[in-house]
Amino acid sequence: MPAASHAGNLLEFLAWLAAGPRTYADTMEAWRTSCPRLSAWEDANAAGLVDMECAAGVPRAQAVVLLTAKGKAVLRRARPPSA
Repeated sequence: MPAASHAGNLLEFLAWLAAGPRTYADTMEAWRTSCPRLSAWEDANAAGLVDMECAAGVPRAQAVVLLTAKGKAVLRRARPPSA
């Protein structure tokens, strides 16, 4: 598991995606970084936590970035619903 701050950044990214529909362009604007310590987008992709849906002929920038079932499970385990 990544360091606590790194894992926290990844969880914030997953929560941000879970909050509502996000395009690839929105995601890159908000989360792309050249800092290897803040690589939420890259880490989520590599771990299979996110996916993109894009209809034929639609520019990649307009593709929708979604949590996978695995991404939802990671977020749910990290932030259980209030009782």
